[in-house]
Amino acid sequence: MMTYDLRPTIKVQEHAAAAVGITEIVASLKEQITKKNAQIICFETYPGIDQQLLNQLVTELVPEKVIHSEICTRPRKEINCELAKELTEDRVFGLMTHAEMNDYFDCSAITEVQQEIKATNGLVIVWGVGAALVASSPDITVYFDITRWEIQKRFRKGLNNWLAEPETDALKKFKRGYFFEWRIADKLKSQLRSQTDFYIDGTKNEKWTMIDRATYETIQKKAVQRPFRLVPYFDQSPWGGQWMKEKFELPDEIPNYGWAFDGVPEENSLIFELENAQYEIPAINLVRNYPSQLLGERVYALFGTEFPIRFDYLDTMGGGNLSLQVHPKVEYIQEKFGMVYTQNESYYILDAKEDASIYLGIKNNTDIDELFNELEKASKDSNYRFDDTKYINHFPVQKHDHFSIPAGTIHCGGTNAVVLEISATPYIFTFKLWDWGRLGLDGKPRPIHLEHGRKNVDRRFDEDYVRANLFSPNEILSSNEQALVEKTGLCDLEFIETRRHTFTGEIKLEAHDSVNMLCLVEGESIELFSDDGEFVPITIHYGETFIIPDNCQNVSFKNNGKNPSVVIQAFIK
Repeated sequence: MMTYDLRPTIKVQEHAAAAVGITEIVASLKEQITKKNAQIICFETYPGIDQQLLNQLVTELVPEKVIHSEICTRPRKEINCELAKELTEDRVFGLMTHAEMNDYFDCSAITEVQQEIKATNGLVIVWGVGAALVASSPDITVYFDITRWEIQKRFRKGLNNWLAEPETDALKKFKRGYFFEWRIADKLKSQLRSQTDFYIDGTKNEKWTMIDRATYETIQKKAVQRPFRLVPYFDQSPWGGQWMKEKFELPDEIPNYGWAFDGVPEENSLIFELENAQYEIPAINLVRNYPSQLLGERVYALFGTEFPIRFDYLDTMGGGNLSLQVHPKVEYIQEKFGMVYTQNESYYILDAKEDASIYLGIKNNTDIDELFNELEKASKDSNYRFDDTKYINHFPVQKHDHFSIPAGTIHCGGTNAVVLEISATPYIFTFKLWDWGRLGLDGKPRPIHLEHGRKNVDRRFDEDYVRANLFSPNEILSSNEQALVEKTGLCDLEFIETRRHTFTGEIKLEAHDSVNMLCLVEGESIELFSDDGEFVPITIHYGETFIIPDNCQNVSFKNNGKNPSVVIQAFIK
């Protein structure tokens, strides 16, 4: 029987949705139009909202005039030429934009449209991405939101990026979203927060759900006052992986599930269980709207509205190795990609067979030029096998081992293991050096970035360094009959610290003046509770990742099983 919850919710059933489904939304908005004697309605949309369904909603409100925001954007060709340098020709990497949505709109066109609106007798609806820039002082503003994972699924089904020329490569679509359109859309969403009257969850087309601004704010405030889980998602990979499919009872129609995001607020979502519906929001909304309550003042001061910790799964059980790769050094990611910090990480071995392994660091006295000459040959000739045994350390791993992987370390997860990856958030900056000669799921060779890789491999991280610094110290911090607390994993070069708690009864968690991300890595289930009843007790099952906001300091764990439970905890040093 499965216990892993694929659709966890935050229960706020004392609150209700204003409308559920298109019919109710139309009726509710018509009521608001009458009540406010509204003349102008703004439908601001996040890129990726279903245009056909939105057009249906607009039509059913029977407006006198309908204006789509795109008639006020600058010419597409001009915008795309301007973006070419930031987006680059690379399939994966671009430069993080610092632009605003209004940079891509024509001020004179907006002025003309606003004059049209003033001259119209009757209801005017302005809709689309950037509609709020076009509609002057609307009487009602509705924001249509959607989760990042849903957008990515729509990309794969043919959805194109905002203002982009037609594109079939899903990697390039994701790149444009990640480096450009999601950034400017998130900024505008935040700017509109105080003037938005209603929010519509547009993630599931079969049941759009609308809530008012007061409910939208209140449910988020309640989220940061208790532990919560994000909505995980699972995806197929070129290397395979069958463990998650079996343990979490994932759908059989997908051949494998090689990775899962169960702790990435920028990608995952939150579901609120209302009285009459479920309401889903991108988890990044919570980070941007309530950063000090979620992250804590200290972490907020360091990272701003970025959630700095990330948990995800990499499953190679019954599959192949991960790609041989390296992450950029901090000065490189700042100069080349406009990011503030880099992807230092660690591999926590959640489960492993006897032959499980990790590739970590270069062998002593490795000639870096020779190494990359060999990688270059392998990248150009699919029949040429790179001799990893000559250049890369290869170590056996066991369940509950923990390895630190600072930026600049060549690494690769081996077969027959399940890795809980605990890392800093900039997750797409992986320079693949070799992928064992295989193709991606799209039938194309997976992108290899040897030029980037050569500039980022740290010669210090050889076998001697790895053994001395990157194997988990498992330092015992406290021990008694009921609980053992150990420091594990991440080395001094990384800003994340981890603790492993093994316990049979009840323990109280030390929060370390930081938001905490945790995962139950051993045991059937645990119960999270507060001594003073700050939140209703929450059950966490094996394999589930959860977040404890800084605003929620008083949290204890109770082991529900007969055998000891083990929780891995990550926080900012």
